[in-house]
Amino acid sequence: MASFNVYSVLVVLFITCGAVMATKENDRIINENNCETKMGLPCVLEVFTSIFETGSISNKCCGELVVLGKVCHSTLVKRTLENPLFKDLSPATIIAKSIQTWNNCLALIDSPSPST
Repeated sequence: MASFNVYSVLVVLFITCGAVMATKENDRIINENNCETKMGLPCVLEVFTSIFETGSISNKCCGELVVLGKVCHSTLVKRTLENPLFKDLSPATIIAKSIQTWNNCLALIDSPSPST
């Protein structure tokens, strides 16, 4: 019985250390790339709403998202998912919406403007 308890403790420690390491890695990426300073608050809210709730993103905010970059975008979404407030959300669904939002904005920004 004692070996079962030790094993359980080791599993919990392993999982906890993995989560802490992921959080630290995400924070490092965010800090090194100045991710939190590249978008204005209104656009941050638009992007957040489109991914974590339901909403659309303006052309202006799509432009800011693309300038933010895919690495920052993905890392910020992952860090948000680590927050206990979002524990009831499906990470797979959120990541899929995040990728869809990125791809839609990238296509919008990369598409040629209609000629007048």
